[in-house]
Amino acid sequence: MLVAAAVCPCPPLLVPEVAAGAAPELDAARAACTDALGVLAAARPDRLVVVGPADTTGPDIYPQGTPGTFRGFGVDLDVRLGTGRGLETEGTGRELPYGLAVGAWLLGRTGWADTPVEGIGVGEALPAERCAAVGRDVAARPGRIALLVLGDASACRTLKAPGYLDERAAPFDAEVARALGAADPAALAALDVTLARELKASGRAPWQVLGGAAADVALAGALLYEDAPYGVGYVAATWS
Repeated sequence: MLVAAAVCPCPPLLVPEVAAGAAPELDAARAACTDALGVLAAARPDRLVVVGPADTTGPDIYPQGTPGTFRGFGVDLDVRLGTGRGLETEGTGRELPYGLAVGAWLLGRTGWADTPVEGIGVGEALPAERCAAVGRDVAARPGRIALLVLGDASACRTLKAPGYLDERAAPFDAEVARALGAADPAALAALDVTLARELKASGRAPWQVLGGAAADVALAGALLYEDAPYGVGYVAATWS
């Protein structure tokens, strides 16, 4: 049963080592992510499932201990998924996609330990219905399940944004922030897959996994952060 969820953005710049000068404009986002993970810890889950964007359609499973790296961003920094004290690791032969690597960094930064962790990567081509089914399967597992859901909103909020300016981006991001802040699974399920892809919103599929996982439980939402400092929408929220 799903008992709590944290939603966090996952730009590599969230990691200070990646961001030259530590990107102080993301300090509020980092603080919100720390608070969100605190909500997960307070829920005392039996298992944490980290869901994030992937380059393949997915869903791709990443066992505990899967390595990730930020070397592709010019930083000598490696992470592993959920390697707290007393937790065994598994070799997978694969690396975490960047979003899950950011999630692993967040977990390490906040000292997450003693709870088994698993990663799931979902890509932009995964249909909404399949995302919801993945979420339902996760929520149906025995014990108390928590989700850390990673992804960004549109990348088209300004002229200098990665996707250039698109007038549809701000309304899309506003609806995402509203749905996440209100813990509204139906609104997440209704997000337009094509529009999300055109706006380069990497969080669409992970958010719809969350919507599926929470479809049959009543959780209270809280919006912790919403901004677009680089023309990319970043949202942090909790469901508990």
